[in-house]
Amino acid sequence: MKGIIFLETMPRSPDVEAEYQNWYNDVHLEEICSVEGIVGARRFAPIDGEGPFVAIYELDTDDLDAVVGRLQELGASGRMSSLQYLSMDDPAPIPKVYREIGSYEK
Repeated sequence: MKGIIFLETMPRSPDVEAEYQNWYNDVHLEEICSVEGIVGARRFAPIDGEGPFVAIYELDTDDLDAVVGRLQELGASGRMSSLQYLSMDDPAPIPKVYREIGSYEK
């Protein structure tokens, strides 16, 4: 089954945004993609500079909900790098899982 995890995040503060971007792109995406069932990841920035950054993790697995559990296990295992640059509120980084219900490619 295919799906995505949609996640909105922000840096802890504006003064660590560069470190946040480097950590997320150069370290964290690879960590996330090491989780079974996650086959790719992309990040997006708002073009107006307002609001959170968006990460989309692409899923291909028999159990979409289990992927979130595996992400939580990774975090609890100590194998995930520090989330020191990540704001834990406003918005809280809560992953939302979506299943694919249709597609079209050009």
